[in-house]
Amino acid sequence: MSIVIGFIVAFGSILGGYAAMGGHISVLWQPWEFVIIIGSALGTFFVGNSMKTVKDTGTAMREAITSAIPSRKDYLDLLEVLYALMRELRGKGRNEVEKHIEDPENSELFQRVPRISQNIEMRNFICDYFRLIIVGNARTHEIEALMDEEIQTMAKARMKPYHALSVIAEAFPALGIVAAVLGVIKAMGAIDQSPQILGGLIGAALVGTFLGIFMSYAVVSPLAVKIKNTRERQLAAFITIKQTLLAFMNGAVPQIALEYGRKTIPSGERPSIDEVDNEVISTSTGKPNLERGAA
Repeated sequence: MSIVIGFIVAFGSILGGYAAMGGHISVLWQPWEFVIIIGSALGTFFVGNSMKTVKDTGTAMREAITSAIPSRKDYLDLLEVLYALMRELRGKGRNEVEKHIEDPENSELFQRVPRISQNIEMRNFICDYFRLIIVGNARTHEIEALMDEEIQTMAKARMKPYHALSVIAEAFPALGIVAAVLGVIKAMGAIDQSPQILGGLIGAALVGTFLGIFMSYAVVSPLAVKIKNTRERQLAAFITIKQTLLAFMNGAVPQIALEYGRKTIPSGERPSIDEVDNEVISTSTGKPNLERGAA
């Protein structure tokens, strides 16, 4: 919602200020300048990026506009899954946990938390590292290094739309100059016309410079930053998983391991200790199929 409000304020301020100075809004409507600048930007965007990145950029833009970041409820659901799996492993052993991590799609434990079950990347991340814990041969620092490497790899992949749009944002002013130069060339071809006609052609050419700078600094660059922030907030959930499992591997009981993970949650979405106790620990303890895990 904030991004929509920001764009409305930006467009309204520029167009409103221009009109208040006595400018005619209709002069800014130069469709072929738009075609030259935006079309060439799209073309170079396709040239410089793979089709996977192009598609992911569309997804990233939608996520940025809708602020698709994990909510407090999402984090509580994540902690619930981690707590249930840790209790199963601590109380019942590897056989009980294996049925959940080997077939998470049909696991009753995962089905209780659709937000996590439907997030395939996160679900696989959880299952993969619980599988390594069950094997028992890997040391904690080795698991930590592997987690860091995987999270870094995910971050690189998730930031490709940000880097791609940043390059386009840097190119927009130059593309605006290209459009302006073409407009000036057209104006020079009509040098024998009246000053009124020639002035209109030069004004139309300068719209290209305005549009290129505006698209760079007021549209694409802020959108790229919003994508970066959104994707970083999404990755924060994986840090929570990492810290929770590392604490568990180092001997912490599930309740304490959850607290390690809770501390890594961004402050805006971080549930309180009481919320975790009431909505995760107490609730999970009361579930029949997990009750025996407390023994």
